[in-house]
Amino acid sequence: MLPSSDTVLTQSAPIALDHQATTPCHPDVIEAMEPWWREQWGNPSSRQHRLGLTAAAAVQLAREQLSDCLNCSSEQLIFTSGATEANNIALLGHARAVARQKGKPGHLISMVSEHHAVLDPLWQLQREGFGITLLSPEPDGLLDPKKLEAAITEDTQLVSVMLANNEIGVIQPLPEIAAICRDQGVSLHSDAAQAFGHIPLDSQRLGADFLSLSAHKLNGPKGIGALIYNPDLEVEPLQWGGGQERGLRPGTLPVPLIIGFAKAAELALSDLASRSQRLKGLRNQLWEGLKQRQPTLLLNGHATARLPHNLNITIPDVSGSKLHRALRSRVSCSSGSACSRGEPSHVLMALGRSRQEAEASLRLSLGRSSTEHDIDQAVEAINDVIHQLRHKA
Repeated sequence: MLPSSDTVLTQSAPIALDHQATTPCHPDVIEAMEPWWREQWGNPSSRQHRLGLTAAAAVQLAREQLSDCLNCSSEQLIFTSGATEANNIALLGHARAVARQKGKPGHLISMVSEHHAVLDPLWQLQREGFGITLLSPEPDGLLDPKKLEAAITEDTQLVSVMLANNEIGVIQPLPEIAAICRDQGVSLHSDAAQAFGHIPLDSQRLGADFLSLSAHKLNGPKGIGALIYNPDLEVEPLQWGGGQERGLRPGTLPVPLIIGFAKAAELALSDLASRSQRLKGLRNQLWEGLKQRQPTLLLNGHATARLPHNLNITIPDVSGSKLHRALRSRVSCSSGSACSRGEPSHVLMALGRSRQEAEASLRLSLGRSSTEHDIDQAVEAINDVIHQLRHKA
């Protein structure tokens, strides 16, 4: 028998400050999905009857709604299980397709501070004979476009730079990066999972050939994402089957999740400006409250070119394991990516933090439900824990 939420949460819930790992599904999203689980349960590929046709029409409408949110054509958007799969299709699928055309593996460029959903596919391509260059960020986490320009060679076929970092929240100058790639005849991919729904995102203005997205980062359901791609570029599928999604992502489409994704995007964009401003104010309140009490705290990432709901800090002279263990029952936060495998953050170490400093760091990320009261409580809880760890006999 599966445990209920009541049996799992036997104590009062800690303050939720880990919204970059995932977000709760919005009630309106759940309501929008509900009929598609039971009443309208058709397979959108079964178009010989009303159930299937209804499902297919709903998927197409959701595709068009998402495309409108992103300023791209509906033909450019394919559904995936999430940003990780979208990253793999873009990186592996495009690199292998170009290599097949040219008769040899090419060269790809990315950053040391990328998510493992980008780094791991790159390591796989390296095992297949592709050249891989990983650029280090500046101390503030941003990429120096001049370093990128200098790294491009005649064999470079793809650059991958995350729009908004999943740990330190910095927002890369993607239009400038795209201009460099365009001038050099190189394709550009960007993992935009952390950005979509939190900052304005116009695919035409950004200029990337591939954008990876995920619904669960913007109060949508888990298990659904999308890849926006330039149809003029060659991409090989990673798996084969029924030919769905233009042959790039076969398999029966999860209609309820797709409906939920479109609804979550609609809700996210409807209050994006006001929500971003509110969360930025709360984020600044959190940083100022902590810094006032603990002046030695270090801010990780650019102070202003960052997501409005992200704060990443390092606490010098404390044990990282003790810090997180002591905070666990009071504040839900992390030391880095939810996919970090328990290792110190490679992102923070790329910024110059030591292993010990990376372990004693907190990624604090706010969400729709965050309040001033939450921030006040979080400041007191984190300050209490730091004080106890530093003064414990």
